[in-house]
Amino acid sequence: MPTPRRTILAWCLYDFANSAFTTLVVTFIYAAFFTKVIAPDEVTGTWLWSRSVSITAIAVALLSPFLGVLADRGGYRKRFLGFFTLVAVLGSTLLYTAMPGEVVKALFWFTVANIAFEMGGVFYNAFLPDIAPPDRIGRVSGYGWALGYVGGLSALGLALVGFVDAEAPWFGFSKEGYQHIRATNLLVAAWFAVFSLPLFLWVRERPARAGNTGGALADSVRQLLRTLREIRRYPDIFRLLLARLFYADGLNTIFAFGGIYAAGTFGFTFEELLFFGLVLNVAAGAGAFGLGFVDDWLGGKRTIQISLLGFIAATVTALLTGRRALFWGAGLLIGLCGGPNQAASRSLMGRFVPENKQNEFYGLFAFSGKATAFMGPFLLGELTRLFGSQRAGMAVVLVFFVIGLALIHRVDEARGKRAKTGTARPPAGSPGRP
Repeated sequence: MPTPRRTILAWCLYDFANSAFTTLVVTFIYAAFFTKVIAPDEVTGTWLWSRSVSITAIAVALLSPFLGVLADRGGYRKRFLGFFTLVAVLGSTLLYTAMPGEVVKALFWFTVANIAFEMGGVFYNAFLPDIAPPDRIGRVSGYGWALGYVGGLSALGLALVGFVDAEAPWFGFSKEGYQHIRATNLLVAAWFAVFSLPLFLWVRERPARAGNTGGALADSVRQLLRTLREIRRYPDIFRLLLARLFYADGLNTIFAFGGIYAAGTFGFTFEELLFFGLVLNVAAGAGAFGLGFVDDWLGGKRTIQISLLGFIAATVTALLTGRRALFWGAGLLIGLCGGPNQAASRSLMGRFVPENKQNEFYGLFAFSGKATAFMGPFLLGELTRLFGSQRAGMAVVLVFFVIGLALIHRVDEARGKRAKTGTARPPAGSPGRP
C-alpha cells in the first residue's frame, strides 16, 4: 500500500524542526557566541568547544547501536525519539541562562542538548525505509534534507529580524547582557517542539517483534553482537560505514566550527554570520532537493562521490584564501554539497538495510558518523591551540574528506542491493543465508 503523503510530510517536518538547533546553536550563532563572549578568548573557546563536540560524538557512538537494537526489538522507536526530542528542547531552553564567563554551564547544557539532538536522529532516520518506496527512497530522503534547510533558513531569518539585528528585540528582550543573542536559544526550543509534533501524530511505529519485549536489555546486547557478526554478509554496508567514519567526521567538524572559523578568521559579526547562514541554507536546500533526483538517477554512491569532490575543493579554498569573496564561494559550495551528501548516505544505507533490521543497522549508521567524530574536533582544537591559528585546525577536515573519497570508491551499490534481498553470494568463509 502506498505511503500517505501526510505521513511523508510529517516525517520530513522533523528535519524542518531539528534544523533550527543545528543551524542556530551548533553552527552559526551559539558556537560563535561561546567562543567570542562566554569563553576567555577565541582560541581557548575553540579548544573548549571542540571538547564538548568530542564528548557528544563519543556518547552517541556508544549509545546509538545499543539503543537502536533495543528500539527495533521492543517497538520503542517513537518513544526514544520523543524522549530525546524533549531533552533537546529543554537543553536548548536552558542555554539561554548561560551568561558571559559561565563556561561550564554553557558547555554542560550544550552537550546535553547536542547528544539528545544526535540520538533523536538515529530513530528519525530509521523510519525512512518504512515510509519511502524503494524506488523513491533517495527522493524522499532528499525532500527531508531540503525541508530541513528550509527550516534552518526560516529560523535564521526570524533570529535575524526578531532578535540579533532588531532595534527592539521581540517579546521584550533587551540587548543588555547579550539577552537578544541568548534568546535565539528559546526560539530554537519552541521551533523544535512545535514542528516535530506531526511526526508523533501521523507516522506509525513498527510493531514490536513478538516475544522479544521481555528481557529487552539483555536481548539487545546479544542482538547487537549478532549484528556486528552478521555485517560480514553485507560487505557494502560495512564499506559504506567505514567511508562514512571519515567523511562524516569532516562534515560534522565543518558544521560545528564553520561559524567559529568565519567569526575568528574572517571577523564575521553575529549579523554577518546570520546572513552567511541564510545564504548557505538556500544553497543547501537547493542542493538537497535537486540531487535527490540525481541520487535516484545515478545512485547514492556517485552522488556521495560528487559531493566529496565539492567538499575538497571548498576546503582547500577556505584554507588558502584571505579574501572574503572566495570564502563565501567556498561556503556556498559546502552548502550545495552538504545536503546531497547526507541525504545520499542515508538513502544508500536504506537501499542496503535488510528487512526488520532498520533500527539496529541505522544505529550502526549513526555509530559510523560518530565513532571517530571526536577525532575531527579533538585534532582541530589541538592544532588550533598548538599553532594559535584556526586555519591550522581546520586543515584536518581536508584529510578526512580525501580518505572518505578513497574508501567510498570500494562500495558496489548493485551488489549491496542484491545482498539486501539475499540474492548476492556471501563472502568466502561466512555462512550462507538461510
